[in-house]
Amino acid sequence: MGQENLIEAIRAKLGDAVEGVSDSFGDAVLTLRSAAVRAVMAALREAPFEYAVLLDLTCVDFAAAEGRFELVYHLYSLTRNVRLRLKASLPAADPSVETLVGLWKNAEWLEREVFDMFGVRFEGHPYLKRILTYEGFEGHALRKSYPWRLEQPRIPLKGDV
Repeated sequence: MGQENLIEAIRAKLGDAVEGVSDSFGDAVLTLRSAAVRAVMAALREAPFEYAVLLDLTCVDFAAAEGRFELVYHLYSLTRNVRLRLKASLPAADPSVETLVGLWKNAEWLEREVFDMFGVRFEGHPYLKRILTYEGFEGHALRKSYPWRLEQPRIPLKGDV
């Protein structure tokens, strides 16, 4: 199945969940409605698409934009040797989306990283805790609004009294 046929098949199956299609460095890029992310990902795991691997999940903070946060998912199909990038915009007021835990095991760690660095909540995540910073860390370090001179509260080290 060629890339054009693949995109048409995805659009036919998923309907209005796909808001847009583009191309970036030879990879197809789909823009999704944020409410449909989990349903789209579940469909893409199955035949005929067979995107069995979640390569990465990251987030971009567009501080001035209406859809302030943009989640970027990278999928890979082992059977066709094809990558697919999916994007979904989230509002600044409520940056949340349904978790992909249960579809891919590594989603648990990737979602925790995005939560820690950007503050995006993944509804239904079994253990949504900070993964790169400590529990007392204030704010989310990769947000554009994060004050770069903010002094974090110190936590006692083992042996300190």
